[in-house]
Amino acid sequence: MFELHSNFPPRGDQQKAIESLVEGLKENNQFQTLLGITGSGKTFTIANVVKQYGKPTLILSHNKTLAAQLFNELKSLFPNNLVEYYVSYYDYFKPESYNPASNVYLAKTLKINNDLEKLRMGAIYALLSGRKDVIVVASVSCIYGVENPEEFKNAQIKITIGDVVDKKDFIFKLEELFYEKKEDELKRGEFRVKKNCIDIFISHEDFIYKIIFKNDVVSEIQKIDPLSSVKIKNEEFIFILSTKLFGLLRDKIEPSIKKIEKELEERVLFFEKLGKKNEAIRIRERTEYDIKMIREVGYCSGIENYDMHFENRKPGERAACLFDYFPEDFLTIIDESHVTIPQFKAMYEGNKCRKMHLIDNGFRLPSAYEHRPLKFAEFEKCLKKTIFVSATPGKYELEKSNNKIVEQIIRPTGLLDPEIEVHPSKDQINEIFEEIKKRVEVDERVFITTLTKKMAEELNDFLVENGVKSQFLHSSVKTLDRVKILENIQKGVIDVIVDITVDGQYDGIKKIDWDKINKGKKDWMDNNPGKNYYNEYHNEYRNECCTECCTECCGYVFTFF
Repeated sequence: MFELHSNFPPRGDQQKAIESLVEGLKENNQFQTLLGITGSGKTFTIANVVKQYGKPTLILSHNKTLAAQLFNELKSLFPNNLVEYYVSYYDYFKPESYNPASNVYLAKTLKINNDLEKLRMGAIYALLSGRKDVIVVASVSCIYGVENPEEFKNAQIKITIGDVVDKKDFIFKLEELFYEKKEDELKRGEFRVKKNCIDIFISHEDFIYKIIFKNDVVSEIQKIDPLSSVKIKNEEFIFILSTKLFGLLRDKIEPSIKKIEKELEERVLFFEKLGKKNEAIRIRERTEYDIKMIREVGYCSGIENYDMHFENRKPGERAACLFDYFPEDFLTIIDESHVTIPQFKAMYEGNKCRKMHLIDNGFRLPSAYEHRPLKFAEFEKCLKKTIFVSATPGKYELEKSNNKIVEQIIRPTGLLDPEIEVHPSKDQINEIFEEIKKRVEVDERVFITTLTKKMAEELNDFLVENGVKSQFLHSSVKTLDRVKILENIQKGVIDVIVDITVDGQYDGIKKIDWDKINKGKKDWMDNNPGKNYYNEYHNEYRNECCTECCTECCGYVFTFF
């Protein structure tokens, strides 16, 4: 089912870890922990486990950049399988909020990244396709509510060659799925109508589909390159999904509105009894405006706050989320679990605190509480077979794994941890500049950390002005731009990254002199015939670098005080 493509077999502790984890899955151990040091190839180990286990897999990461790196690595390891990326689709997002102390209300502001939105929709489409060879790499976005999978699937349109289709009804259905009608150049989620054909830019793909009719019969479906307008191939059928992961079908609107109106009247009465006239007026005006928009276009800003009514859920009952799109027997991998687990634990309470001020002051109805991330207990119920991956697993992971801890200590490359040198801070900029020149001369890369974003940008500007190919990288850099920067330092387009922290996003992108590594390995094996390099070399030299090979290739870490 899963086809793993790699030029390298498992090495070091990888094979033993793979066998132990797969055995644990076959023995129905719900929780296991892969405890692996940095650089030991945990991603490759997990890829082999996914291949051997052969079930749809969800991989959770605590930030978008790490998720993107995992996505790219797994995409290259599984080129013939469905590897998808599911993170928040915002370049910028500031949620709706109200501060009672200053009496300041801030409306929701956001900027949607169309490429991330396409990738999210692609993940949903892959899971609904019925294929089992699906890997989805996701962030904390996966525990936020989306449309119920059955409702979402029922709303899709399937068009097949030979179908008899009324074009007016078809256009109406496209608009129900939030596709916009255009006359000129198409973007994702748009369509245009010509005499005998309809062009659709489907939300989860990079292609336009031209549906050609002859007397209301679908005669041809062409896949078109949107840039060149050249036909790529003909299709026998296509599925058209909604452009939004939360929307409304027409037959659900009026029943839902009646529930909203009933809750509105109860809330207005509640405020009036307390003598809060401003809050009563505010909630009525805001809710009635939303109702008007929903009736007219099937959507309004903040429509997610009414999803309890749209989905006919009871108070306290969780909404559907990405987990519900997976089959029953899926595998979950929680990467960097010592960071990811605490993050997932905190999401619900933070959201509840913000919503409380909005509801108590008449900006939202109490049902807005029900649009929320999963509580941690609900998240735990969604987990089936789970592998925690970390170099420093927390108490939670260790207790859940019930001593099913798989260690991965020996790196496939045979490298030890880098030397660490502490230098005085006096004249540190010049010293950094000199160290950069040394590394660049031997075609290696440099990572520099600072205390603040401003310091990172200023140091980067200094380096660039002095001819260094440098780039700053911090939280203000857009998600997809961060991925490009990491790719550029691997390719040698840039030599230096200046950041405010060094974390797992840099794993696996060190520039290594493989000739020296292989020479050092060969020299050791020549002097120790019949011995296992990975086991005995590291037992002998675990705490020190004794050969020129290791001293040169492990790299250096300089700290200034």
